[in-house]
Amino acid sequence: MKRRFLVTGGAGFVGSHLVAELLARGATCVVLDNLRTGHRAAVLPGARLIEGDLGNPDLLDDVLADGPWDGVFHFAAWSVVGDSMRDPMRYFIENAANGARLIDACVRHGVRRFVFSSTAALFGRPGDAPLAEDAPIEPLSPYGESKHMIERMLFWAGQVHGLRSVCLRYFNAAGADPAGRLGEDHRPETHLIPLVIDAALGRRDMLDVFGDDFATPDGTAVRDYVHVSDLADAHLRAFERLEHGSVSYNLGTGRGHTVLEVVRAVERVGGRPVPHRCVGRRAGDAPVLVASSARITAETGWQPRFTALDDIVATALRWRLAHPAGYDTV
Repeated sequence: MKRRFLVTGGAGFVGSHLVAELLARGATCVVLDNLRTGHRAAVLPGARLIEGDLGNPDLLDDVLADGPWDGVFHFAAWSVVGDSMRDPMRYFIENAANGARLIDACVRHGVRRFVFSSTAALFGRPGDAPLAEDAPIEPLSPYGESKHMIERMLFWAGQVHGLRSVCLRYFNAAGADPAGRLGEDHRPETHLIPLVIDAALGRRDMLDVFGDDFATPDGTAVRDYVHVSDLADAHLRAFERLEHGSVSYNLGTGRGHTVLEVVRAVERVGGRPVPHRCVGRRAGDAPVLVASSARITAETGWQPRFTALDDIVATALRWRLAHPAGYDTV
């Protein structure tokens, strides 16, 4: 019998790539997405899309009652750090409260395994060393706090109800499906690599670099960019690990790149200059976020295939050139 999964936010960037991997492995997928930030065209043929919101408890009951489910992958969330600093309650309602509704529905309908797309924004001021899972949790934004609240809910759902969960804290999903079917299309776009690409292609006048006075090699913030297909693989390996109990994993390449290094990579791969300017820091931004993936590698064998920044950029650039209007490209 085919495995059957519910993927919330499966029309979004990382969720859609996870659905593609599940379909490639013969699973049945149901995507629940309100399409406020996701795209109908990002749900590949073979998956069923239910357009709806986690804030609707009746809909959640209807969806989860249509079991059995081998597991739930939860991606649906608002995820912009700066936006959360302006409107924190929205993030606690949309992320934490709706996460509670989903976890509660899973418990009531007998779901036994849950994979949560968490965030590196749980970690406050980590320093220069790659972050392990036992690094101090000190969110600098309501976004990070809302994800931490869900992690704690999952802990207690496991203690009280036996729900097994894995929390995956990752560090700047990037790139695009190597086969060209899927890519990154946020509106407005907030992720660095597509913003840099658009500046190189003349689709925006200037790239704003937020902060050039961090304690980093060139003064700009350092992040660990992980290819989205590698993240999808990690989610599936983590799901299998739930056979042995709940766990949290950090996901990254273990190597960070400054904002200006990303600019130079796009210039190398694209062969065009990137107009940019340095502006003030954004509230809630940590200077360095780099992950140690030693635990997930040791326990599941996961290793990223895309380890070179230029290779990650190349897949993103191919998608953007082929889809100048994102998923609206005909």
